[in-house]
Amino acid sequence: MAMGKGKLSKTLIWILMGLLFVGLAGFGATSLTGSARSVATVGEEEVSTDAYLLALRNELNAMSAQAGRSVPMSEAQSLGLDRQVLSQLVTAAALDNEAGRIDLSVGDEVVAEQLLQVPSFQGADGRFNREAYRFALRNQGLTEAEFEERLRDETARSILQSALIAGNALPDTYIDTLLAYTGETRDFTWARLGPSAMQTGLPEPDEADLRAYYEENIAAYTLPERRDITYVWITPEMILDTVEVDEDALRAAYEEREAEFNMPERRLVERLVFSDEAAAAAARERLDGGASFEDLVTERGLSLGDVDMGDVTSEALGAAGEAVFSADIGAVTDPLPSGLGPALYRVNAILDAQNTPFEEARPVLRDALARDRARRVIETLAGEMDDELAAGATLEDLAETTEGELGRIDWMPGADGGIAAYDAFREAAEETAEGDFPEIRQLGDGGVFALRLNEIAPPAPQPFEEVRDRVRQGWDTRQQTERLTARAEELAGELEAGQDFAALGLEPMRETGLGRNAQIADLPSDLLQTVFDLAPGAAIAVPGTGEAFLVRLDAITPVDRESETITALEDALREQAAGSVAEDLFRAFAVDAQRRAGIEVNQAAINSVHAYIQ
Repeated sequence: MAMGKGKLSKTLIWILMGLLFVGLAGFGATSLTGSARSVATVGEEEVSTDAYLLALRNELNAMSAQAGRSVPMSEAQSLGLDRQVLSQLVTAAALDNEAGRIDLSVGDEVVAEQLLQVPSFQGADGRFNREAYRFALRNQGLTEAEFEERLRDETARSILQSALIAGNALPDTYIDTLLAYTGETRDFTWARLGPSAMQTGLPEPDEADLRAYYEENIAAYTLPERRDITYVWITPEMILDTVEVDEDALRAAYEEREAEFNMPERRLVERLVFSDEAAAAAARERLDGGASFEDLVTERGLSLGDVDMGDVTSEALGAAGEAVFSADIGAVTDPLPSGLGPALYRVNAILDAQNTPFEEARPVLRDALARDRARRVIETLAGEMDDELAAGATLEDLAETTEGELGRIDWMPGADGGIAAYDAFREAAEETAEGDFPEIRQLGDGGVFALRLNEIAPPAPQPFEEVRDRVRQGWDTRQQTERLTARAEELAGELEAGQDFAALGLEPMRETGLGRNAQIADLPSDLLQTVFDLAPGAAIAVPGTGEAFLVRLDAITPVDRESETITALEDALREQAAGSVAEDLFRAFAVDAQRRAGIEVNQAAINSVHAYIQ
């Protein structure tokens, strides 16, 4: 059946035109040689090799742009990009076939109206230009008839899709239920029961009790996979005391850093510049009349950070230096000259001159020079160590022939301290396999290391005797939790019978207006969900770790449907739910359309397209 132009949304048409033309743009003619015309057939519709090539290139270019590099076809195939593109084209063909089956189409007037509105087909006067139209299509390797037929198919397909997904509204009950779940709040009172609430002491466990607890919680006493690693390493810190630094180098370093060790008197200053002397004088008068320096800065549309000069010397301030350095802390000067014009200066702090003689600076200088030379020594040593490893030396040999230190560690994820504190070592320890040849690697501080993986020990429980104290502590904690929870359950009954927290010797804490996603510090994570399952006036015990909590629900506050937040949430839920239903309907229809039409895939043609892209 034909559909007139008035029946189709202009917004939808623009979307269709944009998607269709952008999808065709930027590739030029893409026809493949060979006899295969299509990669798949769905009913009476074909997915042409050109269409598959064009769509695949489009997605491949988008993936490359996102990755910031050229993505080869082999990688794209491993990620399933080719299957995704083929699936989309098959779905489109199934919809085209369905539209043809029910005689759904659009008239020439609709196609013409759309063509007239495409900017790429318009001339300088903003009107449709046939030469621009032909030129644009020629660059895509398309004839006018082919493009218009594709446009007609796209439009019919979109009408079919719109009929499926439009007007999917869920009943109010569904939305009301969601809003009630997300918008309701609870008022409740709770109290913590600690060891002082216990009416009796903990029992004394025997050997069988402890071993039973150990077996029940064996995961807590199981060590993760451990790697027995031998390593040799050397860092600048290890050889710092052996590095010699001569006197001339120290004095040269002192002279080079003389400005750092001997600094003149400075001021922390803010400067507000004005266009002329009159404006600066008027600002000074306002200060005398009670305005603050901050007021003047704000009125100029600036912040204090904008006028902050940091610490400056008298020489750096030029002609204003003497006056600024004579001002008291917090004082604002009269208008003074600056390189940008007359300005008011405020002094925020006085920094005394700093003079550090060579002998006082000597330890700092020696440490810096020694570290630098130690790094250079290690850099040279790393090459020698690498050569020795290549010649067949072991890590033990390196420790004997160089200043490197030999060590051994049972490394596991989370290990820290010593060489395990370095990210480079942890990464190497995790990725090295048994039998890997040791190699020199860099540490972050200029040091180097090499390691050898001797053995991988799988996860294994720690012997009971080694963790006996931890087992006893865990057993005591569980017993205490159970007894306090039982006590809290008794008190919950008394609360429901009319008693209050204070009468039961408890210190109550009251929470109001809490939603399901609220966070309460130091309380069990499931406590709030437990509260939402209670009826008003009901009380319950919630176990903790070595403690228990007594909770009573005081009130349920329904969702406020007049709230702006809830209104916005309601609109979002309706839109989201309708979109989800529409997506499910479309997916079901597309699958059914494909099943009824029948799909034939030409794998040889698909392989040819892939080879062409390679």
